[in-house]
Parts: sequence; structure tokens; C-alpha cells
Amino acid sequence: MGRITARRPVTRIRVGADGTDAASRRPDVLAVEEPLEIRVGGTPLAVTMRTPGHDVELAAGFLVSEGVIAHGGDFRSAIHCGGPGTNGAGAENTYNVLDVTLAPGVAAPEPNRNFYTTSSCGVCGKASIDAVETVSHYDVAADPVSVSALAVTSFPGELRARQEVFDKTGGLHAAALFDAETGDLLVLREDVGRHNAVDKVVGWAVLEDRLPLSGTVLQVSGRASFELVQKAVMAGIPILAAVSAPSSLAVELAASTGLTLIGFLRGESMNVYTRPERITVRTPAAVKGPRA
Repeated sequence: MGRITARRPVTRIRVGADGTDAASRRPDVLAVEEPLEIRVGGTPLAVTMRTPGHDVELAAGFLVSEGVIAHGGDFRSAIHCGGPGTNGAGAENTYNVLDVTLAPGVAAPEPNRNFYTTSSCGVCGKASIDAVETVSHYDVAADPVSVSALAVTSFPGELRARQEVFDKTGGLHAAALFDAETGDLLVLREDVGRHNAVDKVVGWAVLEDRLPLSGTVLQVSGRASFELVQKAVMAGIPILAAVSAPSSLAVELAASTGLTLIGFLRGESMNVYTRPERITVRTPAAVKGPRA
């Protein structure tokens, strides 16, 4: 598709310690952000701002998050349709509308569930928190998974090393799925929206017919928000790790669903907010400090 990055001229200014400043013109590489309209059976469902690429995975993962589908067999096909371009009046862009066909017998989402999402908010337009807490088909609390703390500390570095577009733009989030037993990276996706990156990972699992994602760890490049916990639970992912902070609502949802939530995963340390028994340590020691 060739639209993952774009080049734009910028003025670079350096402030000198000697009291003289320098300005120069140079090209800069940016992460592309464009709208994607997701339709189901020809009926518009949602519009999200995303980085083009892996759009079918994005749509499939989104439908899992919304509780529309739960297995690879529920998703039949998807095709890009014609739509308005972003390069001026009269331009035609055939990659910003995606029409999904569900398998026979799978109920289409209700027409009144249409809503708009942005790259900074995965749940905009939801009427209430109750509406977001879609009941998952999978019980992550019952997953017997365990993973070594040593392995977990290696995941952010491996994710960062594989972020090809981030290296060029510095402007993308990433999500990666790791096998908890072997530590192998299964899939990595990038996007301007952290929730889109997760949807693309889940969508990959849909197309590979790998749901539920038992025995896996979802590593994300930013913070752990409510919608990311919800997306992990809906896909049957038992462990979510983030390099930054979780929100209070994310921790509440993780606790209520039995998901292991890790935050501030940086260097050799991490905070485990829920279900810490899944993280194994080499020399167990007594937990110090007040208990929640």
C-alpha cells in the first residue's frame, strides 16, 4: 500500500550554549494516519484512525473486542472498497473502507452500535463503562499459564528491536505476542493507536485460527489502559505487560477477570498488579511492604 510513512519538510532549530542558534531545512519521516471505515455485510460499523497496513487483521481484532466474533471460523473474508481519498478534492483512495463478511450463522452487530474511535481512545462513543465490559467467551482466570520474570524483562527490548516503522518515525505504538513457555515472539504489529496495534495482533490470531490465545503474554509499548485489558480478556490472553503505568480502571478490570497485569516493565524490574503468582522468580523471597 506504500502509505505507512510519509516525508515532509521541517525546520530544525538548535539552540546554542554560546548564544547563537542555528536553523536548517530538512526532510522528516512521519507515521501516516488515515481513517479506516469498517463495514460488516455492507453496513458501516465504525471508523478508526490508524496506520495503513494489516487492515484485515485490524478489523478482525476489532470484532473480537466487540464480542461480534470469537473464533477464526466466524470470520469469512474482507475486501477493500472504494472510498474518499486524502490527497485533495476528487482523489480516490481504495484502501480506507473495508467490508467484512462473517461466516454463515454468525450474527451481524446491531446497526445502532456505530461509533467513532481515534488513535488516542479505543472506546470513544461508548455510553458507559458497563457497555464496555463485554462478556468474553474465554475465562482467562482459569488459564494455568506461568512465565519467568527473567523472560518477561526481555520482552520490551525484543519488541523495541523489531519496531521497524518506529525507527523511521518515532511515532508509533507497538504490541507483540509472546509464547509464555518458550519466550518466542509470535507476532508484532505497529500503529499510531495503541488499541489498533493490539487489534492487529488479535486479528492475526483470528486469521490463523488461534483463538483463544491461552498461554501467551501481550507486551505493549505504552501504558496499560482499560480498553487494552478488555481486548486481552476478549481474546483469551492471560497476561498483559506494559512498559508504562496502568490506569486504576485497568487494574480493576484485570482483577475482576483474573488477568495478570504488569506495569512499569523497565530494565530488570516490574510492578505486578494482579495475579502475581503467574510470574515465577528464581529465588523466591518474602513480599515486603503493605498488602493491598
